[in-house]
Amino acid sequence: MILSKAKIKWVHQLSQKKFRKTEGLFVAEGDKMVKDLLDHFVCRTLFYTDQYDGKLTACESYLVTYQDLCKLSRLETPQHVLAVFEIPEHTLDVSALRAQLVLALDGIQDAGNMGTIIRLADWFGISTVLCAHGTVDVYNPKVVQATMGALARVQVHYVALPSFLTELALPVYVTALDGKNLYEAPLTPNGVIVMGNEGNGVSDAVKAVATSTLLIPNFPVGSPTTESLNVGVATAVVCAEFRRRQL
Repeated sequence: MILSKAKIKWVHQLSQKKFRKTEGLFVAEGDKMVKDLLDHFVCRTLFYTDQYDGKLTACESYLVTYQDLCKLSRLETPQHVLAVFEIPEHTLDVSALRAQLVLALDGIQDAGNMGTIIRLADWFGISTVLCAHGTVDVYNPKVVQATMGALARVQVHYVALPSFLTELALPVYVTALDGKNLYEAPLTPNGVIVMGNEGNGVSDAVKAVATSTLLIPNFPVGSPTTESLNVGVATAVVCAEFRRRQL
């Protein structure tokens, strides 16, 4: 088929948050990514080349040339498929959360960090991620690509974080430079791990409802070192220690 300029424009507009919100749609690209999401999200439109060997379960599907796919794509090197999915309406079950380990993000701004953290949640069996308002949109195309398909298994909810944590009534663990050594602190199998903004850390409002403050110690402890860890790396270290205690 000949790809219309209107269809290309429509896909490109979905890179804007306001347009995604109005349309209730988001874009995902790449063979593995699309295949992972097709079983979990409603696919509105699928654009694919003759090199794509996956499902065509979409409301509408278009066989296009690779040159046309490049016009649709925001990637430097597109693969063979681009899909437009409906944004799901997840229900937040507070009672179910009380029996889980939950991850909360307080103002994460970098799309790559956000996507990496969702992948980490998936890896460590954390099925719910809570986000403070102002955290980067999980359906931002760069975030979606960075999740590498983990969005199929991890639900992301945007909430008024301080008040929601109070309502949840779970242990709340925040990371800070004045916290207790992660490897010595008591950790519960259920609770909320809060990771803060890349530059400012966890907000004062969230710290006020925290029950524990944790520090990832450097080695040797107290020796001169880099100022801080990347938030994605820090999330991996903290989640790994929580899960290690459950082995």
